[in-house]
Amino acid sequence: MPASHPAPESAHHLLVPFATASAPECRALLSGLALPGLTALLAELTQVASEIGDDQHLDAPHERALALAIGLQASGEARPGRYPWAAAASEQPLQPQAWFTPSHFQVGMDQVTLLPGDRLALADTDARPLFDALAPFAAEDGIELLYESATRWRATGEPLRELACASLDRVSGRSVADWTPAQGRHPLITRLQSEAQMLFYTHPVNDRREAARQPIVNGFWVHGAGALSQPIAKPHWPTQPDALRQAALLGDWASWQRAWEALDSGPIAELLARARAGEPVTLTLCGERGWTQWAWRPRSLGQRVRLVMQWLGGAPSAWKHLEPL
Repeated sequence: MPASHPAPESAHHLLVPFATASAPECRALLSGLALPGLTALLAELTQVASEIGDDQHLDAPHERALALAIGLQASGEARPGRYPWAAAASEQPLQPQAWFTPSHFQVGMDQVTLLPGDRLALADTDARPLFDALAPFAAEDGIELLYESATRWRATGEPLRELACASLDRVSGRSVADWTPAQGRHPLITRLQSEAQMLFYTHPVNDRREAARQPIVNGFWVHGAGALSQPIAKPHWPTQPDALRQAALLGDWASWQRAWEALDSGPIAELLARARAGEPVTLTLCGERGWTQWAWRPRSLGQRVRLVMQWLGGAPSAWKHLEPL
């Protein structure tokens, strides 16, 4: 549970997914991160909320923090594994919906790893025929599919109302064994995934992909399922940089470190300038175990004097704030 109440949503809220990650390679880099902008920004802000758990939660910390920021959590619409992101991004949020992401299930010696569509260089020319093949079978089970992009198909239908599922960012690039039980308890989804596996396996799209030495599409992952009981007020969505997330999901830690340096000299520096000008700003840093949020708060003269005294020995390194996440 959050340690305190998150800050009221401001026009300048930077929410950073994968500010750190659980991988040992990432943890080894933390103490070497040079983040002067972040160090200076945290000196201007006050910690207002934090939620630290573990990396086995069905929903990633940045998704839980976002749900709070836009009012999804406060409205009671978000439960573990049931954050209705597809419905929240719809013109019909009261209708049960989910995202179907075409994926490659890579079978290894001791585990099956999921590679979602955005890691397969999946283009419309490949995705659309697979969508067209699956849609009639989904319709037989009361699920209507709508093609939105090569890597995201919108599903609507009553069977999706109470479906619990791990978010795509939890399972991407990882063994699916820890994340399938929630979906496995839903026989309809299990059957539809089996249909997709058989349909896709013999599809000409996969023949072409195999010939081109590209991973085939042999299934899909369901995520963001559920419905809203009532529309939420139109939220002000925080800014979410994506470079750290992309690098972390690929396990490319050199790129992750460079992404942090770019973030520190760009958006973090801009937020610092606003904070020093007395503007309301919010920063939320998210790892794989939890998130912490800071916000600008007016400080009395006494508070400022105490802060200066605490910092005379040197500003605490920003990376230490990332360790618990």
